[in-house]
Amino acid sequence: MGFLNLFKGKQKESVDLGGKLLVDIHSHLLPGIDDGAPTMDHTIGMLRKFEELGYQKLIMTPHVMSGVYDNSHQIIQNKLDEVRKVSQDLGLNIILEASAEYFYDETFVKRIQTKDLLPFGGNHILFEFSFRNKPSQVEDLIFQLKSAGYQPILAHFERYIYYHPSIEVAKSFRERGCMIQVNLNSFTGHYGPDVKNQAIRLLKADLIDILGSDCHRLQHLEVLQGALNESIFHQLMELKVKNPLFL
Repeated sequence: MGFLNLFKGKQKESVDLGGKLLVDIHSHLLPGIDDGAPTMDHTIGMLRKFEELGYQKLIMTPHVMSGVYDNSHQIIQNKLDEVRKVSQDLGLNIILEASAEYFYDETFVKRIQTKDLLPFGGNHILFEFSFRNKPSQVEDLIFQLKSAGYQPILAHFERYIYYHPSIEVAKSFRERGCMIQVNLNSFTGHYGPDVKNQAIRLLKADLIDILGSDCHRLQHLEVLQGALNESIFHQLMELKVKNPLFL
């Protein structure tokens, strides 16, 4: 029996996703500063959907990538202030914070050395790799983050196809003190069967520390909502993930 068949069955009731996780720590909702929400209207539409799903808090994480998304702390804070004001004016109750999703490049390493990072939850830093090129010296990167007083979280491990099908790298990173974040929509097949298989491997091996939406547009949440009655999401809700700790 293959991985895709293992969790194929349906449940009659949808899981209470937000009620279980409470906090989403990976999204691209701040308008107009990366490849996520292009306008405030798009942002508000997604905020309403997150509330509908039962989330109490969002930690929004725009991309920081040198030469592509040069988002400074001030740019992120200004956008957060704008979104908070509109959200409050509309009567939304969801708590809003912001950090960033840092791309692993030379600029990120320099930021670690100068402590020019925008952490959340005290000292947590979300970072990502290239989807095409396998990174080198990751162990050194994790060591530098830890030595500088940060708690590293590797974004969407299951999407790095150069690690497929092994999960040994995830084990190694966790042993060095790096948390592993997995996208919820990976379990819907949104990113393809190979990514779904890898996500299931991580689930079965209990290697998932944080579940995130990685929401860029409303459709991402609609796809997720439409899959919440699948048995795999009931399996996910049994995980002791760290999302609620950030409330």
